[in-house]
Amino acid sequence: MTDFQPRPGQSVEGYDVTARRGTDYYAVFADIPAADREAWERAEAYIDEVGTRMLDAWDSAEYPLDIAMRMGGLDLFNDGIVHPALTRLSPLAAGLVNMEISRGDGSLGTVLAVQGGLALRTLALFGSDAQQERWLVPVARGEVPASFALTEPDHGSDSVSLETVARRAGDEWVLDGAKKWIGNGASGGITFVWARVESPGDEFHGAVRCFLVEQKTPGYVGTVIQGKASLRGIHQAHIVLDGVRVPSDAVLPGTKSFKDASTVLYSTRSGVAWSALGHATACYEAALAYSQQRVQFGKPLAKFQMVQERLANMLEELTAMQLYCRWMADLEERGELRPTQASLAKYHNTRAARRIASTARDMLGGNGILLENGVMQHMADIEAIHTYEGTESVQALLIGRDITGMSAFA
Repeated sequence: MTDFQPRPGQSVEGYDVTARRGTDYYAVFADIPAADREAWERAEAYIDEVGTRMLDAWDSAEYPLDIAMRMGGLDLFNDGIVHPALTRLSPLAAGLVNMEISRGDGSLGTVLAVQGGLALRTLALFGSDAQQERWLVPVARGEVPASFALTEPDHGSDSVSLETVARRAGDEWVLDGAKKWIGNGASGGITFVWARVESPGDEFHGAVRCFLVEQKTPGYVGTVIQGKASLRGIHQAHIVLDGVRVPSDAVLPGTKSFKDASTVLYSTRSGVAWSALGHATACYEAALAYSQQRVQFGKPLAKFQMVQERLANMLEELTAMQLYCRWMADLEERGELRPTQASLAKYHNTRAARRIASTARDMLGGNGILLENGVMQHMADIEAIHTYEGTESVQALLIGRDITGMSAFA
């Protein structure tokens, strides 16, 4: 912008709307412990360093794996997981990191959720001593990309009905099936594959268990899904498992039923609420900055009554999102967070983020569709987090069952 010369009809070259403004109207995060703030600041510094390249990656639908895995070297993948081999982040620190990464780039926020929240948590909770000895630290450090393969082309919301099978064959397991929307599923690392045991006589016959599969294993084919309009800076894969043979000790011994997969999903659901807060914060702050810089009809947009009302409405929702997240983290720290409470936070925050993003895009007018201003990218990425880790409808039914004592699931 230093060489820009105003011309008739164009008084400014562009608008500075992506900078952080520290929005915290109720001082929700004013009293966080120093260790949690330090983790938050590491995430901020990381985003400041990689943001421009990630914007280009999103635009070109490329996945810069080197950038994504660097979060491990900064101890950002640990996601509140308690394990003696890992540096622990408190639930609040993990949430703030998730919020900040998503505020900077939604694709990186999804990497954080996949590598840490899903894959690393699965290994830490259910892996054998030998599996953890070999893989836990490399996954946490981002030295090995890791993925969590539960969703199938035919089974999303009803993933409990998954059809991928694991059969005993001597001292091996043979896996057959398909998975879809698997982040890091074609990145050359490892995949935690959830499959139904089909081996009469096995004590877990008919049960869903998890298997650690190296992606180089013959019969494992991960194909990057093309044509995404959301989360374009991370590759998600359609995986085909065609007679994939793994040793008998590839099964994670702690997994004994689908409830174990649910345990992981419940833990990461709170992360989606934090991620939505990060996206919404970026959209609100962009709209506020734009309203103060953009002049129409002889005055800044911020001086118009309608604009101020819309900003107030956005702040109202954003503050509620912050309160949800902070109280949820406090409950989790005390060991009191129930799965449906995380569902309610996810349900509220992704819906609110959609509304904030839509209003922000509208307030920026034509400039709202430019990637350089951030809002359109966040708006698109929010559509993905609104769906994954359980759709809006599924969350509503989980909450409804909890408050009524009656299940409405088909």
